[in-house]
Amino acid sequence: MALRLVQVNFKARDDAALGRFWAEALGWGVSSEAPGVTNLEPEGVAWPDPAGFYIDLVTVPDPETVRYRVHMDLATTSAAHHAELVAHLKHLGATPADVGQGDVPWTVLADPEGNVFCVLEPRELYRDTGPIAAVVVDCADPRALARFWAAAVDRTPQEVSDDHARLRPSEGTGPYLEFLRTPPGPRTWWNRLHIDLLPDPVDTKDAEVTRLRTLGATSADVGQGEVPWTVLADPEGNEFCVLGKG
Repeated sequence: MALRLVQVNFKARDDAALGRFWAEALGWGVSSEAPGVTNLEPEGVAWPDPAGFYIDLVTVPDPETVRYRVHMDLATTSAAHHAELVAHLKHLGATPADVGQGDVPWTVLADPEGNVFCVLEPRELYRDTGPIAAVVVDCADPRALARFWAAAVDRTPQEVSDDHARLRPSEGTGPYLEFLRTPPGPRTWWNRLHIDLLPDPVDTKDAEVTRLRTLGATSADVGQGEVPWTVLADPEGNEFCVLGKG
């Protein structure tokens, strides 16, 4: 049995409009499995191909109440690519964002619904990730949270410190999963993203949920009601979903 970090999920005011922004930002294809849901996938890859990493956008009645501690970092391959991508994103509707980053070599932007993300300067580390370099989780203890997630999704910890930890995908491609120490207390910016996991095979969901609970995950209620997936929280309370059926 195995669990794979398969996608990020956005809570949105308008899933179709926000989906168009991110599809054009990443150069991905767009589909919809149901009203109020927009699915994004890399060109030439179809769900649930393990070679792919995906984005789901779901319209919710009041997204302003959602504040997850997850954001995405986008990869660039050169200084020129970085400048071109930032200009392209602004043309699509992204705006500069100040989260207290100061003078840094990357660019912090917000998408049209205010979700903050970063466009990184070229880094050799992210050469093979595709357009999304990393999914980043704000936390109090990167070392402890990296231990949980490394066991949860069978990823290899890299560069673990008191301030930052990075997990490498076992396949060697796709986004890194990273943990960044952040000051305690409320934030002034929005992120409405959470992580979705997919069991392989998919009908082992119940067994995987049990395993995650033994690692320290707990049940979470985000108003999901009766759904085929299971909502859990990691040891620092970050909600995530385990997809599939029992």
